Amino acid sequence: MYTIFISHNSKDKPVVEPIALRLANAFGQDEVFYDSWSIKPGEGIIDKMNQGLGSCRFVFFFVSNNSLKSYMVNIEWQNALMKASNGLVRLIPVRMDNCDLPAILTQTLYLDLFNNGIEATITSMVELVKGQDTFHAKFTQVNNLSANFIKRTDREIEIELSANYFMEPTPHFVFVTSNNDNEINFEIIGVNIMRFGFNKGVIPLKGDGFNVMLNGIRIDLPDSLVPGFPRRIKFTAKTDKPITILYVMHEDKQNLWKIIKSN
Repeated sequence: MYTIFISHNSKDKPVVEPIALRLANAFGQDEVFYDSWSIKPGEGIIDKMNQGLGSCRFVFFFVSNNSLKSYMVNIEWQNALMKASNGLVRLIPVRMDNCDLPAILTQTLYLDLFNNGIEATITSMVELVKGQDTFHAKFTQVNNLSANFIKRTDREIEIELSANYFMEPTPHFVFVTSNNDNEINFEIIGVNIMRFGFNKGVIPLKGDGFNVMLNGIRIDLPDSLVPGFPRRIKFTAKTDKPITILYVMHEDKQNLWKIIKSN
């Protein structure tokens, strides 16, 4: 009796075999049907394949351009699909490269080794066999705002502020700089009215062997920031000293400032 059946093409063994070994470490080699150790010299390949498929509970079908061209692998996963339709086994495709899954499998949730990497895929495989929840949150918070540096030179910096998904009703921003008030100008392009202020030494920057206080240029936009209607902030040098904007912060809640995503 096997718990896991690994369906793959031999050309993919450099990737599949390390995964098979990890599954064997987790559940025992006798629980994992992997042809390299499950079929002994002199044994019938077809008979052993049928035995493995007939007794397993999980079939991991490693889908690749190689395996989709393999007659033997096609027999394996199609047999597993028939058993899965009767509730006798779970068929889980594992996408290995940029191939397209067979149309009949597109309605099946698959593991994406190609995009997610080997460690995340092995973790999901182990959790599936153990009956654990395979959900791992990718989005724990909404990053609605972004700051894109459209232009960045020693004399001029232009930043585009955007709302990505929904209206931002509190468009209060701080642009963190090492420049002093007499070294940098700023304006909202196309807007004549704005609330602003230069705040000296309000942003701490700590590291290995240093501890400095940076300055913050606060700019409150005159109206809400709406998706599709970004605002551009232009900074120019007053002197020969190069200007810098290190990052941008947004007032997420009253007096609570968070760094927003930038390019």
